[in-house]
Order: sequence, then C-alpha cells, then structure tokens
Amino acid sequence: MADASHLPDPDLVAYAEPGARAALEELGVTTWREALDWLYRHAFVRPIAGTPYPEARRRYFGPSGRPGTAPRRPTPWSEILRAFRERIAPATYNAQHTGSFSYFTPPPLPTSIAGEVLAQWLQQGVDVWHAGPVGAFVEEEVIAWLRELVGMPDGSWGVLTSGGVMANVMALALARDVRLRELRGLDAAPRAAALEGVRVYASDQAHFSVERGLAVLGFPPETLRVVASDERFRLPSEAVARAIEADRAAGHIPLAIAAVAGSTNTGSVDPVPELAEIAAREGLWLHVDAAYGGAARLSARLADRVPGLELADSVTLDPHKWFFQAYDIGGLLVRRREDLLQTFSRTPEYYASNRPEDEPLDWYRYSIEGTRRLRALKLWTSWTHLGTEGLGALVERTVELAEALAARLRAAPDLELTPDPPDLGVVCFRHLPVRDLGPEALDAHQVALQRALELDGSAWVSLTTLRGRTWLRAGVMNHLSSERDLDRLLDAIRRLARSSADGT
Repeated sequence: MADASHLPDPDLVAYAEPGARAALEELGVTTWREALDWLYRHAFVRPIAGTPYPEARRRYFGPSGRPGTAPRRPTPWSEILRAFRERIAPATYNAQHTGSFSYFTPPPLPTSIAGEVLAQWLQQGVDVWHAGPVGAFVEEEVIAWLRELVGMPDGSWGVLTSGGVMANVMALALARDVRLRELRGLDAAPRAAALEGVRVYASDQAHFSVERGLAVLGFPPETLRVVASDERFRLPSEAVARAIEADRAAGHIPLAIAAVAGSTNTGSVDPVPELAEIAAREGLWLHVDAAYGGAARLSARLADRVPGLELADSVTLDPHKWFFQAYDIGGLLVRRREDLLQTFSRTPEYYASNRPEDEPLDWYRYSIEGTRRLRALKLWTSWTHLGTEGLGALVERTVELAEALAARLRAAPDLELTPDPPDLGVVCFRHLPVRDLGPEALDAHQVALQRALELDGSAWVSLTTLRGRTWLRAGVMNHLSSERDLDRLLDAIRRLARSSADGT
C-alpha cells in the first residue's frame, strides 16, 4: 500500500503491516474507555442536557452556529477523542439514565454494542450472497427466530430494515403490488390511475409512517381512511367493518387494514384477532405495526397482550426498541416469502449469477434497500447471550415498572392517568394544579412542566396529544430503572409545579 509514515498513527491506516496489531488494540482500548467515561460521567447524570436549540448549535458549531469546512490536514486519534469528549459527550440524549422515560429508546445491551463492533469489522455487505456470505446466514437465522416468536407459519419470511418506518412502507408496497394487483385482476403491479379509489383503514393512533408510506407509494391522500379510536385508543373492529361496507357501496376498493400492537402515543394494542377476521372475510391485506409491542411475545406472561400477530399478512418489529438493541435494526415479517420477491426482486446485470444452480440467498431481492450492513449480528449476539427467557424478563421488568407508575398516578389526587390501565409500558398522565384551569391553560401547564423537567435533569418524559389535549407521556422501557426513579419523577413534577405556582 501507499506509504503512511507521514500520517499520525500510521498503523491505523496501514494495519496490514507487521506489528500494526498493537496499535489497533490500543485504538480499541482507548475508544472503549472513552465510551465508558461518557457513560459514567454524563449518561447516568441526567437524561438530556436541556440546552435550548440555538444555544446547542452554537456550542457545537461555534459562534456562527453553522458547520465549517471539512478538515484538510490529518489529526491524531488522541485529539479526535478529546474533541469527542468536549463537543459531543456532554450534549447527548442519555437513554441509560434511569429517569429517562421519554422516547422508545431503551439502553442497548452491552452485548448488542459488542455485536455491532464485530459486524463493522466483518464488513459484510448483506445484499448479494458473495458480498457477505455468512452475513446472509446470520440474518436468515435471526429472521427465523423472529418468525417463530410471532408465530408465522411455514413458508413465511422476513427481512431486517433500518426501523419501523421502512418496514411499514415496505408492507404497504406488498399490499399494493400483491393484493391490489389481485383485486384489480392486473397482469402487472398497479401504478398511476390503478391506485385511485383504494382505501386503507387505520386508527387515529397509527404511526405517521402509514400515511407517509401511502404517499410515497403513489396513492392519493384520500386512500387512508382514519377510523376514530375507542376510549382505550384502540381501532374498533365494528367501525372498520362499517367503513368497509360504506366504501364498497360508494364504489371504492378496500385494500388493507393497518393495525397497531403498541402505539407510539399510548402503547395501545388494537384487537388484531377481530380485525384479522374482517380482513379474511373481506379479502383485505392485514398489516400489524408491532414495532414496539411485538417484543411482549418474548415473555410467556405478557404474550397474550399482543394477540393475533400470527394472523397478519405482514408484521413490523423494531428490535432497537424493546429488544434492547443498539440503533438501528427494524424488521418486516411476511406470511408468504414469494410476496417479497414479487414486489422487490430485480436482476441487474452486475448481480447476475454465473452459477444459477447455486441459487444463493441474495437479500437485495427481498427489500427496498440494496447494500445493508450486518444488522443481524448484534441481535444474534445478545439474543444468544440472554436467550428468549432473559430478554423476556427485561420486558417484564419494564412492564412492572409501568404498572407501578400507573398505580401511583391512580392513587394521586393531583395526577390523572389515561388509559387506565395501560396496555403495555407507555403511561400517559397529567398534573392537575390546585387551582382550576381551563383546557388551554391546563395544556400549557403540561408543556411548561415537561420543559422544566428537562432543565431540572432529575428525570424526563415527553409530550403527546390525546383527544386534542396535551398529556405527559412516560415510555417505561429502561430495565435499569427502579421504583425509586418513579418516585423521583413524580416528586420532581410536584416540586416544579409548586415552583411555577410560586413564580420562582
């Protein structure tokens, strides 16, 4: 290779040279140590820095608040770690903090992080088999475990994705190219005018990616038929059946039901078995977005909280949520392997096999994405390390914490809970001041409390809107948390509310 002696840390570039291994080992030691320094100096201290956005930009970019030019000269690795320590480490969102109850971001398992490190070294391009032969098999194995977990039948398949959004978009592409093609009796996948007059049914709690996916796939805006959720924020099957009947009478083509098993807002779980019965009777595609709630299947005790996943045509899972995986790894499971091939398989000339009799597993044929890194390895390492029982115990732990939080809210006159009880581990609540407030003022009170909590640093929750009103939202997914952290959260909310009332 070219001479690297003029570069800082030359063995980190010319690492095939004799004696370079020591430099790589030192790189690993110093980098891992820096990561642990961040963990114990910052991540366990507060959930988020709380710095206002304009100030956060100036702190990172400098007075201009904008990125500068790319570095022209080399920089020693020690200086890069110093820059990480000063510019990046103090300004992160810290999922590991035991009072962090905001987003669907649990702390990743160390064995998942280690698996990601191994995957990056292996540099397996999981698209064509020859670019990552063992990577193809690891993904197939992990997909088989996920299919078994959900209860998918023989002949089912799946593929790993960047997350739930990509999986939901791909599922809707399947509904379009497989089911709509059948419904319209077409010789090719429907496009353009063939997408008009179609209806897809979802509740007002469905993830935004359902609407986005339909738009990306070329459907007109009226395709999505939003059905009002019930008092527990679930998609009512009777209302879906009535909507399908009305749409058929109006000359529309009902295509799919997009159910959710663990909604982002409330963790609500739609009645999937009832919706599956409707879908089968009416000839609709059934997709279940179980990006969050599907992991409840890891626990024998909690599995019945997300029933009917095995009845779906397609299911979204997100292991970087409740499987405690490092970002990013999502997944799409399908009932019929050929549906993925029919929708996504192409044969560019540069991928054509010279030995077709081999029939290698080329993952690009099953996905929108082409080259993907070996996402499967981190799930393989951590699932193997803990087993289904071990992962399930972590899920159970967080549900127990959510139930403990709900019990505290239920018993408190100054706090309000919805829905009661929560389906899974998302707990939505409001603080009720002593003085009576109108609806808008009560909403503003929740917003102010959430921001004050962010600045306080003792705990953190997010905000959501339910029935047009603002609620605090705790996503209890951190297996490192304890009931002391729940008490700390509620004590902080009351303390901050008193300070606000006193004008301090």
